Amino acid sequence: MKKNYKWIIFLITTLGYSLFYVCRLSINVVKKPIVDSGYLTETELGIIGSALFFSYAIGKFVNGFLADRFNIRFLMGGALLIAAILNFTLGFHVLFGVFVVLWGINGWVQSLGGPCSAIALNRWFGDKQRGTVYGFWSASHNIGEAFTFIFIASIVSFAGWQYGFINAGILGIIGAVLIFIFLRPYPQNTTDNIAPVNQKEVGKNQLEVLKNGSIWLVAFASAFMYISRYAVNSWGVYYFEAEKHYSIIEASTLISVSSVCGIIGTVFSGLLSDKLFKGHRYAPACIASAINLIALCLFLFIPDSDGSKIIDITAMVLFGISIGILICYLGGLMAIDLAPKSATGAAVGVIGIASYIAAGIQDIVSGFFIESKKQIIDGIEVIDFSFIRMFWVLSALASLLLLLFIYYKHHKRAY
Repeated sequence: MKKNYKWIIFLITTLGYSLFYVCRLSINVVKKPIVDSGYLTETELGIIGSALFFSYAIGKFVNGFLADRFNIRFLMGGALLIAAILNFTLGFHVLFGVFVVLWGINGWVQSLGGPCSAIALNRWFGDKQRGTVYGFWSASHNIGEAFTFIFIASIVSFAGWQYGFINAGILGIIGAVLIFIFLRPYPQNTTDNIAPVNQKEVGKNQLEVLKNGSIWLVAFASAFMYISRYAVNSWGVYYFEAEKHYSIIEASTLISVSSVCGIIGTVFSGLLSDKLFKGHRYAPACIASAINLIALCLFLFIPDSDGSKIIDITAMVLFGISIGILICYLGGLMAIDLAPKSATGAAVGVIGIASYIAAGIQDIVSGFFIESKKQIIDGIEVIDFSFIRMFWVLSALASLLLLLFIYYKHHKRAY
């Protein structure tokens, strides 16, 4: 039963976490329609987005520690259910302040999805399978993104932005029900009788995670990577519409290319590191980070022209594959490798708080400068994206430099 059921655990955590992403990214495909309708401004949308990221960052840190100690079945299922209800609610007009509060609450409950999934996989699968399974599970990020940028965007284009939130909520409710039915916390049994937890030992190991300098270096490298990641996820559709004059369907489809290609990156990242690099993640992480930098430069610095669509597609392919790999390595696996098994949630929490504080800062900065650089020239709205381009690209460069330093430290220690 244990041998077969662990693959059900893998499937339910992958599907479940992908639906967390749908309930988180729904706002990203409705930004332009919301601005065009006069409901909210870009600055207000940036503040709303940052509310999720900041509460997610703190929540992932706190909830990562709590998830090591409590029933992950009810934590994960309940969190997705609340996220779904919040999305459904936002399908109706609410005041800006209410929107900020509700989206911030969404960030808090969203923060339970990753730690609960990582803990379940770490409990059900052995060390030799960890990288491979975690890599395949990490595709849940991209599955959720692809579904949002294809399915939800299509609904928005035909029915309006409100139905983007409503349909994301419906999908989240379905996911929550499946988690409540199928997610089992421990492989020792198939009920909810939780295996004994040595709270003292867990606390000691969690403290060791907080003292581990290598984990914090990985966290900062992840933070800069998340700025570039969410720059494209949060504002990529808007950028393609405003700067390169694509329709919402064309812009969302281009961003979805990165999400689909991200599945390739995540699926093979753990497998390649386990088989080709003998469990080491540092070298492939550096390679992926360099590709991410190249992709962003293609995306941001190639002007709109007859042949630019091919370049944009190429950029999204490279961006998707590289970010897919980096989500797997920097977003959790490298920290999990460095942490005791009973403190998996704590390690994921440290990565989470650094990554999503950075993502939140990105959303505020991007929203503010996009709105402030807007001008009307000859009756046409024009936005100067110069500062934003440099902000996004330099963040990706900082992540690469930190990864090279981590690799140097590891290589020096090994020899």
